[in-house]
Amino acid sequence: MEVSEIKYVPSKNKKVDLESLQNKTQDELVEIIRQLQAHNEQLKAIIAKNCREEKQDKDHGKVNDFDFSRCKWAHILLKLVYFGWDYQGYVCQDDTSETIEHHLIQALLKCRLIKSRETSNYHRCGRTDKGVSSFSQVISITVRAADEGKKTLDYCKMLNRLLPDDIKVICWQPIAEEFSARFNCKSRTYRYFFPKGDLDIEAMQEGTRHLLGTHDFRNLCKMDVGNGVTNFLRTIDRATVSKLEDHHDDGYDIYFFELQSQAFLWHQVRCIVAVLLLIGRKLEKPSVFYDLLNIGENPRKPQYPMAHPIGLNLFLTEFECGNWILDEEEIIRVIETLQKHWTLNAIKTTHIKSSILELTKLVSKNIKVQDSVLLRQESKIYKPLLARNKCSTLEEKICHFVKRRRIKENVE
Repeated sequence: MEVSEIKYVPSKNKKVDLESLQNKTQDELVEIIRQLQAHNEQLKAIIAKNCREEKQDKDHGKVNDFDFSRCKWAHILLKLVYFGWDYQGYVCQDDTSETIEHHLIQALLKCRLIKSRETSNYHRCGRTDKGVSSFSQVISITVRAADEGKKTLDYCKMLNRLLPDDIKVICWQPIAEEFSARFNCKSRTYRYFFPKGDLDIEAMQEGTRHLLGTHDFRNLCKMDVGNGVTNFLRTIDRATVSKLEDHHDDGYDIYFFELQSQAFLWHQVRCIVAVLLLIGRKLEKPSVFYDLLNIGENPRKPQYPMAHPIGLNLFLTEFECGNWILDEEEIIRVIETLQKHWTLNAIKTTHIKSSILELTKLVSKNIKVQDSVLLRQESKIYKPLLARNKCSTLEEKICHFVKRRRIKENVE
């Protein structure tokens, strides 16, 4: 029996359970402990959620004491900068309050800019994953406005005094009521930052050329067929690898991969970066992108891990609308806050790097493993991507979800 097949169900008869546990192997016991720990975390999440809901009910009662019927309203864009390393992603989730969106909505409620999320005509430009950051996340939302003849409300200042230090609103602008941050975004640009290490940058740059243009990216994303996504054609307008900082220090130079498109698929950037890093390590040829995009020859996605989320940043989003409104004093305050973060993290980095440099004096081998942490550890004997086990085809996935009545049979 494989360990993954073991299911531990607590019995009312404790004596029988103890006897059964005595006969299990070490691997089976480890799996039972793992399942119990997971169950315990679920119970903690449920209790925490109930506590949050009670608090939110109280806060909602306070919001309802505010007379929104007398308010003027304005539909606006808000641009945010945030660092997602300590958050469970951007989008609100049922089992945690540690998301960017949760903190943003709570700040909007507390300063009475909205009555509720449901009535605020809210849209977001992107859905960044756990650990992913953004310098250009944009939302559209209808908020309370200043009375006629009075000074415009300072939305950035109002929200930033309530938001955590690693989430800040940097500017805003008024827009038409039908304007949507999601549907009216003309271009999205992601950057993925990484250290050079032993990577072959020229080979990586050669590989990016295969990404340009319109392709079917089903082998370079997570196929979200269960939610009705069956079209994986996307157009890449820009794909480059560039140096960000030049430290003149072998292996420690920082580079970034930049990818620009109007729209992206789920986990598309992190899947592309994962393959790009394999090219940089000379484990795959640059032409592997051509092979993965050739759906006729390779209709099944090979199994491989995604790149670590920490390097990813929704760096630029572009819209056809007016000029952004910003408060220079508020921008200065944001810069000062971010400088504090930079100072502390730069000192930590210096500690670590100094230790590395001192320890390298004690060994003869030149060690460069900076880039390897961005991917899950591969086996010692590398298996080429196209020779690996493959996932189900798109057609097989569609058939599976049709049978489960998750999607309709005529989905396109």
